[in-house]
Formats: sequence, C-alpha cells, structure tokens
Amino acid sequence: MNKGAFHKMHGLGNDFVIVDMRPKEWEFSPVQAAAIAHRQHGIGCDQLIVLRNSDAADVRMQIFNADGGEVEACGNAARCVAKLLGDKTTIETSGGLISGNATGEGAIVDMGEPRFEWDAIPLSYAMDTLHMPVGWEDLQDPAAVNVGNPHVIFFVDDSSEIALDRLGPMIEIDPLFPERVNVNVAHVTEETVHLRVWERGVGLTRACGTGACATAVAAIRRGLVSSPVSVHLPGGELKISWNEGGPILMEGPTTHVFTGETDWDQFG
Repeated sequence: MNKGAFHKMHGLGNDFVIVDMRPKEWEFSPVQAAAIAHRQHGIGCDQLIVLRNSDAADVRMQIFNADGGEVEACGNAARCVAKLLGDKTTIETSGGLISGNATGEGAIVDMGEPRFEWDAIPLSYAMDTLHMPVGWEDLQDPAAVNVGNPHVIFFVDDSSEIALDRLGPMIEIDPLFPERVNVNVAHVTEETVHLRVWERGVGLTRACGTGACATAVAAIRRGLVSSPVSVHLPGGELKISWNEGGPILMEGPTTHVFTGETDWDQFG
C-alpha cells in the first residue's frame, strides 16, 4: 500500500490534483496519471500536479495532462501552487522558472518572457508568427506564442460561435506543430479579451492560464488591446500584464476544494 495525501484545487474551474512528493520521491507513470485524472473512475482533474525537490527553486512542478502526457507549463496550476505554499515562491518547470506570490483571493505569478521565434514555438518550418500564413476552415491568420508551452491564437468576430470541439483536436495534431499545440480562439471588446481554449491532452477547458497569457500577448502585439488586459474565460477572469521585452504577469483567484488521502497503487 502506498498511501498519500493530495489537495484538490482549481483556478477558474481549471482543476488540479496536487501531490507533494518532496518528502517521498515516488514516480507516477503516464497510465497512473491518466487514471487519477479520470472523472468517473479516478479523483478527476484537468492536470495532475506533482511537487518535487528542486536545486534551482523552492519547488519543482511536474505536470501531467488528463491523457497522462507530461507538459512543460501550466499557469493556473502555478497560481494554485503559489497560493498553497504561500508568500513568495519560486517554481521550477520544464518550461522554465516561475515566481509566484499569494494574494488575498489567489496568486500572482511571473510567467517569464514569451518566445516568438518559429523554432521556439516550435513550428515545423519558418514563418512569421505574428501573422501566420496558414488557416483551418474559417480560422485564418493566427499568431503563435510560446509561454513555456506552445499556443496558436485566432482572433475572430465571436469566439462563442467557433466549433472549437471539432477544430481544436484537428489543429492540435497538425504536422505544423511537432509538439502539438494549444488552440485559442478569442474576440476583443474594448479592453477585454474573450477567450476559449482547446488544451492539448485535455480538451475544452473552463480556463487556461498559459492560454490567457499567450492570447493577451498576441492581442497586445497586434495593437488590439493595451497592458494590463482582462481575459475573460468560461470559468472567470484573469488579469494579464506584459510590456515588450519583459515578463508576463498573471493574476487571478484560486480555490482550495478539499484535502484527501488515497492509495496511489490503486491507479493504473
């Protein structure tokens, strides 16, 4: 029996099972991660977050998507971890270092500087990433941004009208994106970005922190909004601040749902 505690948290409905493995370095397999994330047979979450010891930061955050695949970054999870640990926290991810600070309602995190080079997204071949000369059906002229993980962003007249449940999985696995991609559709009203996200390895989500960051940066670069900008997602609102050449700051609420204990050996 391998019993251990976990926290269930969410940021705007983007939910996580957070396991602190610093006292006990035990590895989860992709199969186990997917079993834990399963909504009917497991605990249920968009991502399994495993906290580990780090030589470079206060904690290292390992991130498994609901399909069991490991990914580089998750902004909402970083906010939840910062809130859970309290005060100022540095978090190592495979996508880079993140610093966070708990606030009254949640946390603010420094997501680092975005990348725009085609091979940093990455794309399969060179092209302009602010106005990409590609499209899928009615989704045309996207931008691409890497914020620790890859995002493609489409600005449309009304994001609620896009069949993202159909187009998202098609674009996610397109050969243009060798590491797959998160798909964002957004429209702008005044200084608010309205966003929906198809997250690779998860599907449609109520919120995606890195998607909000990438979309806000793309909107600022295209002159559609100015910093700071409110990004409205199905689960609620995030505040994103970014100036050319600087880091992205993301602020928003977090919720601690409950603490539990389980036998990890029963999964997978």
